[in-house]
Amino acid sequence: MHIGARIVEEDTGDFTVWAPTLDSVELVLLSPRAGVFPMEKGEGGYWRCRVPGIGAGTRYRYRLDRDVQRPDPASHCQSEGVHGPSRVVDHGAFAWDDGQWRGIPPERMVFYEIHVGTFSKAGTFAGLLERLDELADLGVNGLSLMPVAQFPGERNWGYDGVYPFAVQGSYGGPEGLKELVNACHQRNMAVFLDVVYNHLGPEGNYLGQFGPYFTSRYRTPWGDAVNYDGPYSDGVRNYFIQNALHWFGNYHVDGLRLDAVHAICDLSARPFLRQLAEAVEEFSRQQGRKFSLVAESDLNDASLIRPRALGGRGLDGIWCDDFHHALHSLLTGERDGYYEDFGKTEHLAGAYREGFVYSGQYSRHRKRSHGSSCRQCSPSQLVVFAQNHDQVGNRVQGERMSALVSREALKLAAGAYLLSPFVPLIFMGEEYGEEAPFLYFVDHSDPDLIEAVRRGRREEFRDFHREQPPPDPQSPSTFLRSQLCWEKRREGPHGVLLQWYRRLIALRKQIPPPASFSPEHWRVEWEERGRSIWIHRREGDRERLLAMNFGTEPFALPFPFRGRWTKVLDSSEECWMGPGSDLPSSPRSGQTVCLRPFALALYEKTDGRDFP
Repeated sequence: MHIGARIVEEDTGDFTVWAPTLDSVELVLLSPRAGVFPMEKGEGGYWRCRVPGIGAGTRYRYRLDRDVQRPDPASHCQSEGVHGPSRVVDHGAFAWDDGQWRGIPPERMVFYEIHVGTFSKAGTFAGLLERLDELADLGVNGLSLMPVAQFPGERNWGYDGVYPFAVQGSYGGPEGLKELVNACHQRNMAVFLDVVYNHLGPEGNYLGQFGPYFTSRYRTPWGDAVNYDGPYSDGVRNYFIQNALHWFGNYHVDGLRLDAVHAICDLSARPFLRQLAEAVEEFSRQQGRKFSLVAESDLNDASLIRPRALGGRGLDGIWCDDFHHALHSLLTGERDGYYEDFGKTEHLAGAYREGFVYSGQYSRHRKRSHGSSCRQCSPSQLVVFAQNHDQVGNRVQGERMSALVSREALKLAAGAYLLSPFVPLIFMGEEYGEEAPFLYFVDHSDPDLIEAVRRGRREEFRDFHREQPPPDPQSPSTFLRSQLCWEKRREGPHGVLLQWYRRLIALRKQIPPPASFSPEHWRVEWEERGRSIWIHRREGDRERLLAMNFGTEPFALPFPFRGRWTKVLDSSEECWMGPGSDLPSSPRSGQTVCLRPFALALYEKTDGRDFP
C-alpha cells in the first residue's frame, strides 16, 4: 500500500496514512490553500483522501481523533523542522538524465563513506557535489552516505532521524539529493544511502500516536522495539518497505545500507528482512537494473547474505566488523572492549581466509561462542574498512587512525583492505590522513533531552579516559571540530598518502577479486612471531603475492615461488616517504626478502609459468 502524499493527476493530491487504531483522521491543509478534509478508513487501517488543487510545496498536517495535529509519518519534506508541517513533493518534476545508468557490480565497487554535514564547510549536498570530480579522480565509484532522513536541528549523525521519507532540509532537501545522485551517475558513481529501520530518534517522533509502530515486548538501546512481528505489524512492515522503494524510485539511489539489523527484533516465520529483500528484488526486476541491500550487524550471521533458496535472508552484502577489529588491534595494540577478542596475526589472516574471524568460536568479550561461517559466500558480499563513522566516532575523543599510528602503519592499513578480496570502504578524509576528529554531535531543542544525551555519553565512557571527558555533543564547536580540512589533501605527507591511495585503488581495479575463498584462487599464510601475512592470489593467468609486516621489527622470509616475479608496489620506498627499501625488484625462488616494520609489498608474476 502506497503511503504519504503524492500528486497523482494534474493538481490532484492523494493522501494516505496508516492509523489502524484511530477513530478519525482528517487532512488539514495550511497553504497555499487552507481547509480540513475528512479521510476515509479502508482495509488494513489506511486512511485516504484525494483533494484537487494540490501542488508541490503544499503544507499540511493530519488531525488525529479531532484533537492533536501532527506531521505526516511518511512526509517527503519537513523544511520547517521535525515539529513543523509536512510539504508535498512533486517527484515527477525533476529532470533526470541517468536513463542509461545500470549500476556497478559489487566486486568492482570502491566505497567512500560521507557525513554530508561535515564533509564540506557548506555542509550540504551542493558542497559534496563540488568535490565529486576529486573523488572520481581518486578512483572512488560508490558514495556511502550516512543517514539523510530529517532529524531535529541542523547537526546530527543522522541516526536520530524521525521522518524516514524526508530529506534533511539543512543538507539541501529533496532537490539537493536528486541533483547529487544525478551528478554521481553522470560520473559513473553509485550512491548508497544509510537507512535506520531499527529505531527512530527521540525528538519529533510521533509515529506511536498514529498506530502500534512500537512494542514493549522487546527492549533495545533506544527503548521499545519497532513492531515487526506483533499485532498490526503488517502495516509497520509496509511502512519500511515503502521507504526502501521510495529511495530507489524517487531518488534513484543504487543501494541501502541497513543500520544495525541485529537490533531488529523479529521472531516471525517470514522475517522482515527477507520480505524486504523480496520486495527490492521484484522492484529491481520491474526497473531492469539491480538495487542492493547491505546490512550492518554485529552477530556475524552469514544467513543474512545466504540465498533465500538456502534458508537465508537474501541480502546482497554485509559490513564485516571482524576485519576492522583484527586490523585495528594489530596496528594500535588496543585490547579494550571488543578488541580483547583480537590482536593476533592469526585473526587478520582468518578474516582474509573466510571473512568472519569468529564463525562459531568462543569469544572472550561476549563470554560465549559467536558467529557463523561465511566461507561459502562470495568475498564481494563483505564490505571492509580500516575506519568508519562508528569506529572513529564512538571513541571518546573521536580520534582517527592518523592520530593513533605512524605514517607507515597508515599506508599498511590502506593496502591491507584495498588489496583484499572484499569490497573496500574509505572513511571520508582517510585517504589523505585527515587529522580532525569525528565526534558525536546533536542539535536538540528539549533541555531535558540534551542533558540526557550528555549524561549518556559520560556514562558510556566512565571507565575510559577519565581525565578527559567526552566533548559536549550539543555544542556547535563539537560539530565544527569534526569538519574536514579538505585543503590539506595535496600538502606534503597528506598529498603523498593521497597518491598512495590512488595507486592502491588503481592496482585493485586491474584484476577483479576472487569469486570465492577457494585456496585455488586465494591462499593465505601467516607467521605469528614475525607478525607477518602473505597472500598469494591467482586469477586466470595473473598471479600476485601480497606481503605485509605488522611487526615493529624487520621480517625476512625466503621468496616462496618459482618463475619471474616483478615488484609492483613497496610502501617503504622513498617516493612514498618511506624509510627506504632493500626488497629486490625481481626476486628468485628461495632468495631472502626482508620487509621493514609496518611495510607492504606487492609482487606480480610476469613469465606466465604455472603455479608450482
